[in-house]
Formats: sequence, C-alpha cells, structure tokens
Amino acid sequence: MELHRFALTCLIVPGSLTVLAAPGQAEGQATPADPPAVAAITEEDLRSDLFVLASQAMRGREAGTVDEMRASVWIAERARAAGLEPAGDDGTYFQFWPMRRTRLTADSRLALSGTPLEIWRDAVVVSPTAARLDAPVVFVGEGREQDVAKVDLRGKVAAAVLTHPEGAPPLGPDLSPRRYAMTAVRQRAAFLTERGALGVILVSDSVADGQFDNIGAGWARGGHDIDEGGRPASARPPVIWVRRAFLRLVRQSGARLVADLGRESFVVPSVNVIARTSGTDPALRDEVVLFSAHQDALGVRYPWDGDSVWTGADDNATTSVALLAIGRAFVTAPAPRSALFVWHGAEEVGLLGSNYHVTHPVVPLEKIVAVLNGDMIGRNHPDTAALLGSQPPNRNAPDLVQMALAANAKVSRFVVDSSWDRPGHPENFFRRSDHWPYARHDVPVVYFSALLHGDYHTPRDDPDAIDYGKLTRMARWMYATGWAAASAR
Repeated sequence: MELHRFALTCLIVPGSLTVLAAPGQAEGQATPADPPAVAAITEEDLRSDLFVLASQAMRGREAGTVDEMRASVWIAERARAAGLEPAGDDGTYFQFWPMRRTRLTADSRLALSGTPLEIWRDAVVVSPTAARLDAPVVFVGEGREQDVAKVDLRGKVAAAVLTHPEGAPPLGPDLSPRRYAMTAVRQRAAFLTERGALGVILVSDSVADGQFDNIGAGWARGGHDIDEGGRPASARPPVIWVRRAFLRLVRQSGARLVADLGRESFVVPSVNVIARTSGTDPALRDEVVLFSAHQDALGVRYPWDGDSVWTGADDNATTSVALLAIGRAFVTAPAPRSALFVWHGAEEVGLLGSNYHVTHPVVPLEKIVAVLNGDMIGRNHPDTAALLGSQPPNRNAPDLVQMALAANAKVSRFVVDSSWDRPGHPENFFRRSDHWPYARHDVPVVYFSALLHGDYHTPRDDPDAIDYGKLTRMARWMYATGWAAASAR
C-alpha cells in the first residue's frame, strides 16, 4: 500500500516545526482525511484511567510479576468496556509468553582486601554470573589503553576509576548522569575483560556515585529474555561496581578480591494485551494500523523520599491510557482499515513483549501498514513533543512521517523536537521502545514521545506530575495520524 500525503506542506528541522497550509486552503479547513472522533478523546477519561493504572495499588507493574498481570487484566477489562474486540490468543485479550529471568543468588558473597561488601548496597554485580575466585587486585588508574599497555592482567582482577565515557558529549541535555554512569561502566568493563582480566572492579567517580542506587536497583533484578527452551548464557568474568568510598581498599598494597557468586535461572509468564476494531472497507479491513504502548513499569524497589513504589505514570501509563482513549475513538467511528491495539509486556527489561509479538504476530507482519508507538507522552514543556523515526537513518516510512506532521498541524500543533532522532545521539532513544522490533522487520513506524525528564525511572514519576492537557493533545495526535494511515487509499 502506498500511503497518500496530506494536502499540507510540512517542514521539520531539528528542534522546530513549521507548518504551511496548502495554497487555497484555509487553516482548519476539512479534508477527506479529517479524523472524525477527536472529541471522543477527553482529558477526563485519560486522567481517570491513569490514576488507576499508575496507582500505588498497582505496585509498579513490574514485568514477570503478579503486579504486571493485575495491570494487564485491568487494561483488558477497560478495552472490553470501550467496545474493542479481543485479538489475543484463543478469543481472549491476552497473548501470554514465557520469560526467563537470570539473577544472582541471595547467598552470593564478596570481600575486598578482607572487608566484606554488601551486594547491592556497597557493590553492584553488573551481570549475574557464577564465579569463585580469590585473586590479586591490580589498580590501573582510569583503565584506558595507556594505563594497561604494560600490565599483564591474566590471573588478576583489574580495578579502575570510572571517568567520562569515551566519545560521549558533555553532561547535559545530550547526556544524562544515568546514561553517563551506565555507559562508563559498560565501556570500561568490556575493555578490561577483553584484555584477559579474571574479573573487574570499577570505582565510581562523583557522577556515577550519584546514580549508584538507582542503576543498581535495576541490575539487582538480573537479566530477562524470552524463553526459547535453551540454556542460560555461559558465565563471564565478574564485573563489580563499587562506591567511590571504596577506592582506598582498591588501591592499597596487596589488595585481593574474594568472590563466591551464584546464579539462578527460572521462567515466569509475561503477557501482551491485544484488542482491535474491524475496518469498514472489505478490500482493506485485513490490513491494520497498530497502536503500541507498554504497560509494565519498575515495580517496588528501595525507598526514595519515603516512596518505594515506582509507579511509572509517564513511563508508560500515559500511552497505555492513551491507547484506551484512541480505541474509544475508533469504536465511535471505525476506519476503512482495522486498528490493532497492543499493550506490550516487559518493555522495561529489553523490549521483550514487542520482540515476542513480532515473531508471533496475531496478524501477518505484511498486513501491518503502520506502527504508531508512544512512550512517555505526558511531561516536559506543554507545547513541544518529539516524533522519532522522522529523520534518517531512523526514518523508514516517509509518507507516514508526513501524515504525522500534518496530523499535528491539524489537531495538536506541537513544536516538534527532532534532535533526539539524529544519528549518534548518546541516549540512542529510537532503539529503546517497542516500535524498534517492528522497524527491524521493515514494518513502517513512527514514535511519539515527550522525552525524558528528571523523574524518569524514579518513584516521583506519579500521576500528580502529568500534564493532562498535553497528554490529551498527544493522544489526539496519535489518533489523527493513525486515522490517516487507516484511511489512506
């Protein structure tokens, strides 16, 4: 199918959007592609739904837990109440799939120069691994090429202080402290293990130390993957990230690391919630426009300002309730093509639900004419938003991008920030949400977001912080774009 272009000229440049009406067309003039049920998407409905989905009672909707299942059942019931048809397995709203979780065992132990380290408080084991070692520690400064050029790391534990990641921009809008710390840890760990180190100890600098608890709480969960019946990956050299306060122990003469680390692996269920409206055109109804969100968040973790439930209101209850609202609009006025609504499970642990659906789609991938994914659409400046997939090399559907830009001009009028879509952006944002597995399979995609903010992946991402006016405009933008794709001839 060739998606038609609207009778608008849209120019997008990094950080801004200019929209010009076509010659002879008054602003707001109706066109055949005008979305008919925008008014069905209301701020009141979005607010009401979000305060339930991102409530304390949902306990953060962590992937692979009963809390994710509770949220998924609630979404399915709301979809049923909206009039959406079930499109999951066996006539239900659910597509269950097995998720393998691999984590460190609770009896794992670490000691540095005779001092016990409490795992997840003093030290983070970066990747779950089984290892027993008692080995000397060699301090190699910042752990760069010049620091290890003349050092034989075989049979030793290499210890280094974290520094600014190589090739990364300065801290600021293009590099958050969280991304700084995660990138620095992974860069240094890969470099030192490749040079034969038996293990690695990485000591925080001041920036990484501020992210230690937050990142460590996530890595304590272990690794997750779709269970395909194979064995867990083989063990790798242990990488230990410690707080800045332990630099003295690392540098002292005769330092040794004693590690007794165990690893366990088990399978738990996760689920995609899938619903649809049927198209009205017999020649087109087998084709679908897929609206995408993820319903999981980060669960119950350590207390932060007295709150230990990471409710994930913006990330991503906002788009989850937006899909319910968009579904109501399609029930009110169905399009020629069918609309498919997929709430993917386990996005936060590796885009697992979307990867599973791509390989086990409820409709053939070639019948999906567009994927409209949203993630974090309710915060930041009220009049700016991002449309990712709009710039090369991420753009795989130019006509769909033009539809999205024209829909924005018609119903939402955001200034579109495309800066995070550019090649080499350190956040690598385009590959971090559920449209990405579809894009890898050559399905046309666009990605709607209001981008990161200071409460991202903290318990402060709660319903009271959402800009519900902006959320309503974002939901209407997604709907108008999807309506255009579902109506294109």
